[in-house]
Amino acid sequence: MQDDSAESSPEFRVGQRVHSANDPRRIGTVKYVGPIEGHAGEWVGVDWDTGEAKHDGSVNGIRYFQAGSDRSGSFVRAKVISPGISVIRALELRYRTDSTKEEEDEMYVFSASNKRVSVQLVGKDKIQDKLSRFEELTGASLSYLGVSTPGDPGQIGTAVPNLKELDLTGNLLSEWKDVSTICEQLPALAALNLSNNLMSLDICGLAQLKSIRILVLNDTGIKWTQIEKLKHSLPAIEELHLMGNNISTIEPTSSSVVQGFDSLRLLNLEDNCIAEWDEILKLSQIRGLEQLHLNKNNLNRIYYPHNTRIHEFLGGNESQKERKLFTNLRCLLLGGNNIEDLASVDVLNSFPKLVDIRLSENPVADPGRGGIPRFVLIARLAKVEILNGSEVSPRERKDSEIRYVRLVMSKLHDPQEIKQVHPRFAELKNFHGIEDERPSVGGASLQKMASGLLSITLKCVGATMGEKPPLTKKLPATTTVGKLKSLSESFFKLKSIKPKLFLQEEGSPLPILLDDEMESLMDLGIGNGSTILIDEES
Repeated sequence: MQDDSAESSPEFRVGQRVHSANDPRRIGTVKYVGPIEGHAGEWVGVDWDTGEAKHDGSVNGIRYFQAGSDRSGSFVRAKVISPGISVIRALELRYRTDSTKEEEDEMYVFSASNKRVSVQLVGKDKIQDKLSRFEELTGASLSYLGVSTPGDPGQIGTAVPNLKELDLTGNLLSEWKDVSTICEQLPALAALNLSNNLMSLDICGLAQLKSIRILVLNDTGIKWTQIEKLKHSLPAIEELHLMGNNISTIEPTSSSVVQGFDSLRLLNLEDNCIAEWDEILKLSQIRGLEQLHLNKNNLNRIYYPHNTRIHEFLGGNESQKERKLFTNLRCLLLGGNNIEDLASVDVLNSFPKLVDIRLSENPVADPGRGGIPRFVLIARLAKVEILNGSEVSPRERKDSEIRYVRLVMSKLHDPQEIKQVHPRFAELKNFHGIEDERPSVGGASLQKMASGLLSITLKCVGATMGEKPPLTKKLPATTTVGKLKSLSESFFKLKSIKPKLFLQEEGSPLPILLDDEMESLMDLGIGNGSTILIDEES
């Protein structure tokens, strides 16, 4: 509790957003205004967004408000918090006042994907005079300046008539009518970032924002029910970013699936709480949707309904019998979920135009957790051109598919099991002209496989191994991991070092540990020209 003597200070109301007078990044919500037993004068109870305060809204056993957590609340005098400033005042502070080098170094904005991006202050150095004339500004960053109001009517449009991009991240805005007032004065405004403003769930007073093409609402507390109301005011929206809003359900208002959003190309729902793929299917009729970002949710399976199920899902209308789902989706980001079954990988082939897929940080794509390596993912995904952010070249695809077929042939011999577990196996085997290799009388064919030599490059990477040039060796495909460790000790004269082997996969961010000493190069699907890293046991 900050006990300063009461002086003339602003009046506050419950629900108002405020920031610390000394730190516009320390933002909270007024939860109580009035006296506190045992303390003179009027106090303001604030629930701070960061959760770094003193109590939960109660003092000496008396509750004055309920804070969001045990230590996110505090009581302060009115003069030590600020109700914020207008957009025009923020423009003046950011672009017409001198700043210290330290202040400039600390200035950054959050991009649509929540990355920290440094801001070079417009109006500095050679272009200071030119861009200090507001009418020439086309982009402005007013992040964390305490903006709480549009200001006097017409001021914004007169001052910055050519503004196309406006970043209002981390301010005190909450009412949609204020957003509407700002946008109505900026007819050229195409991109608006309202991230880290706690927006009201009551969407009223919002006019048609006909020019807005990109809207960023990360960490604003908004839910899909509000998005359904917002869409009527966003006829031209192309990108909608909704990260970090604890969204768990998609709730269409007028049918079983989301309607409208005719111009939407990118929908970002990363870092939310969606667990069921059925919720995602409700987005499947957004006709122009090309990119769907679902990283860091709680999804554990993916499926693409068959025609009968689609017919039921879309309401059973005759006109929808042949309707497809996600007809224009090209990019689907699923990193950091809980997907662990191969069926969820194989079903991605059913999406008509899907070529850019992220599956990293899922159990199914993590060999360390029993998942499959990159080359198997590429072989199973027929159309993928970008996997986990890395381009799949024609050569990598060919090598991966051949390696995958040989891996399956070495491990499985039951045609029915192969067909069930590896749906692309027969297609790839025929496409690449790979012949069956069956053991014959006397094991002649098995001997032929065993005598096949692979060109393998070995690289020492252990900290105490010293600088040793890589070696390329011809090794039998039946060489086991245990045998290769022994050979490595001999090739590189590794005395008193216990080697640990990793397969370096093209396009994979991390090498794959080879920890089963009984498995052979053939069992692991390791092909010609592969690189194996030799590290040391810690």
